[in-house]
Amino acid sequence: MTRGGRSRGVLTMVSRVSWEEIGKSKLDQGHETYTLNRPEVGVDIDKVEMLISFKLLGAHLVPGSFSDYKSLVEAVKLVDVVVCAISGVHIRSHNILLQLRLIEAIKEAGNFKFEFVVNEKYNEEAGIPFTYVSANCFAGYFVGGLCQFGKILPSRDSVVIHGDGNKKAIYAAEDDIATYTIKTIDDPRTLNKTLYLRPPKNILSQRQVVEKWEKLIGKELYKITLSKEDFLASMKGCSTNFEIGEEGEEASQLYPEVNIRQSKNTSSVMYSSIKFVS
Repeated sequence: MTRGGRSRGVLTMVSRVSWEEIGKSKLDQGHETYTLNRPEVGVDIDKVEMLISFKLLGAHLVPGSFSDYKSLVEAVKLVDVVVCAISGVHIRSHNILLQLRLIEAIKEAGNFKFEFVVNEKYNEEAGIPFTYVSANCFAGYFVGGLCQFGKILPSRDSVVIHGDGNKKAIYAAEDDIATYTIKTIDDPRTLNKTLYLRPPKNILSQRQVVEKWEKLIGKELYKITLSKEDFLASMKGCSTNFEIGEEGEEASQLYPEVNIRQSKNTSSVMYSSIKFVS
C-alpha cells in the first residue's frame, strides 16, 4: 500500500496532553477531522470545552468508547487514517494496552489506509500500514520541572542535578510534535517507518536547561547532586546516542518548512512557570 493521495478522513484517539495540539494541527492542515467523543469524558470541563472548540472549527465528534468495541469499529469505518497517542505516562494514566482493541477494530473495519500507534509489535503483526512518531521529551513535562523526576514546575531556590548534569536529551514542544505527526499522514516517505524528532538546537543537557531558568529569574539556584550510583544506570542520554537507520526519518530534515520551536520552546515554558512560582 502506498501513500500519495489525500486521506478521506482522520480519526483522533489521544491523551489529554496531546489532544488539543493534534486536533488543531489536523484542522489547520485541512484534513477532514473526526474526534472520538468518549462517554468517559463525563463532567471533565476542560475536555468538554476542547471538544466543543473542535466542533466549532469543523471537526466531527464521533461517539465511541474503548469499552464498547462495536462503537469503536463504527468510528474507524468513517476514516482511513487513525492517529493514536493514548497516554502511558507514569504520572497520568496507563492506557497503552487499549491500543490492542483499536488494532482489532481497524482489522475488522477493513478500510484502513494508515495508522499511527505506539505499540510497534502488535501493529506490525496485524499487517496495518503505520508510521511511528518518536517525539522524545515533551517540553511541557520536562523543561518546566528543570528535568527533575516528578516535577513539572521549577523552583526558585534549588534543583537536583542528575549525575553530572551533562547528559543531553531532546525536547520538543507539543505543538511541533502534532504538526510533524499530521504532516506524515499523506507522505509516502514515512510509510512503515519511524519519524524521529531530533532538532539539533533542542538537544540540551539538564545543566543547560537550568542555566536558561537562572537567566530568566536572575538568580543562581542551589544545586544538589544525585550521584551516579543513585542514578538509573540506563539513563545515559539514550534519546540522543543512536543513529537513524533506513527504517526511520528525521523530522526536521524531512519537513524543513516547519518553524521548529528551538530555544523559544524552553523559554516559553519557563516564562509560563514564572506565573506559578513567583
